[in-house]
Amino acid sequence: MKRKSATFKLSLDFRRSQETIKPLHGVNNCPVRFHDGKIPEFEAAGIPFVRTHDSGGPYGRSILIDIPNIFRDFNADPDDPASYDFAFTDVYLRNLVNSGCRIFYRLGISIENFHAIKAYRTAPPADFKKWAGICEGVIRHYNEGWANGFHYAIEYWEIWNEPENPPMWSGTMEQFFRLYTITAKHLKQRFPALKIGGYGSCGFYSVTRKNTSVFFQTFPRWFDAFLRHVRKENAPLDFFSWHLYTSDAAEISAHAKYVAEKLRDAGFSRTENIFGEWNFIDPTCRGNAVFVSMKEMPGALFTAEALCRLQDSPVDKAMYYDAEPTRTYCGLFYFPGESVTPTYHVFRMFSELYRLGGRIALSGKPPRKFFALAAADAGEGAVLLVNRAKRERILELETGRPLRDADATLLDRRHPHTARRRLSGRVLHLPQESVLLLRIPLSAEALSAPERKTDAGTQARPDRNFAGLAAPEIR
Repeated sequence: MKRKSATFKLSLDFRRSQETIKPLHGVNNCPVRFHDGKIPEFEAAGIPFVRTHDSGGPYGRSILIDIPNIFRDFNADPDDPASYDFAFTDVYLRNLVNSGCRIFYRLGISIENFHAIKAYRTAPPADFKKWAGICEGVIRHYNEGWANGFHYAIEYWEIWNEPENPPMWSGTMEQFFRLYTITAKHLKQRFPALKIGGYGSCGFYSVTRKNTSVFFQTFPRWFDAFLRHVRKENAPLDFFSWHLYTSDAAEISAHAKYVAEKLRDAGFSRTENIFGEWNFIDPTCRGNAVFVSMKEMPGALFTAEALCRLQDSPVDKAMYYDAEPTRTYCGLFYFPGESVTPTYHVFRMFSELYRLGGRIALSGKPPRKFFALAAADAGEGAVLLVNRAKRERILELETGRPLRDADATLLDRRHPHTARRRLSGRVLHLPQESVLLLRIPLSAEALSAPERKTDAGTQARPDRNFAGLAAPEIR
């Protein structure tokens, strides 16, 4: 006998809270389209940041982003524009800028997954000070117009990526710390307004997982030693970036908190917490099926939950890995046709909240595996509802106004490219394993009412149950 779903209530307070929706729907990389002027899919999804690591595939196609691709002869003069080859990177970044994206530029190299056969670029630079000068030349080109360049105002510059990982760095931990310190100090002195940081940590799996390998257990030790070194050398650390691949979105929250506490305890409370790489790894999949799941509803549902949880985590910005169609980890595009996936649609749905900007309060008692996040601006509100349960959920939505003009976008297995519908009442039926974006027109009165006060006399804050941190974990 089929069990009947119980109705639960969710109330929205459209009076603006002090909190804003964070830029959590950033990505790594993009489709490589040298003949186009922009990435329309990114423009439509309002992608806020694009991190340029592993751009173009293995070795950056020998033409993109990486320092050895731009500065091909390390013996050349860093002060001579002729020493640099910016041609293809110029086009790659132009498309992103034209699409409304901000660049998060990784200074370093792409991963060499077959380094055991032969490593080409993983060794420490021969001269750390010269390498720092080359990085300066890259920044001058894209921010100051040097060498027939641009004025893109790229703010974030990340030094290296995953130095704990042999496919990325064959030197010692001490050598990397010295490279970071020399480069960060040089760039900060030359460009004091920019944000300089690193180091794209592999992550902290041993913090939440039992019986991890000895290799994984070294990652927290790198982090601790790095913070001590940077503090001792008084080197800049405007942001710290780290990675996590998981099937449990609650693990993201735990790692974000771990990073925040470590930074605070080491005296870096102002350092931004950047979640530089993340994706869904389905433990039930075997072989290449894990990469298929990233694109389909399992990956889309995970992504929707993760974005809700990240809003209440200490993470300041996040970049999903990856959005380049030719890469196995790409969850946003199918290949070779480059049509978009269900996971892409989650990014586009979240962008509606980010566009509105101001997070609004939710109250109620959500069932297990249900998550929600809401935002509003003058004249419009939006709610993202995520039902990860394998059963329908019936929701009575209290907004203080009729919903007959509300517009809903549904994403589920029957509608993998979304379906639009109009609402006729306050009761919503959310299909099993679905994501629903609800857009609600608002009157001026709905946004100008006095702030609701709690018993303690403070401004009401969003109910964290609906952001996911206090909700039951996925089982």
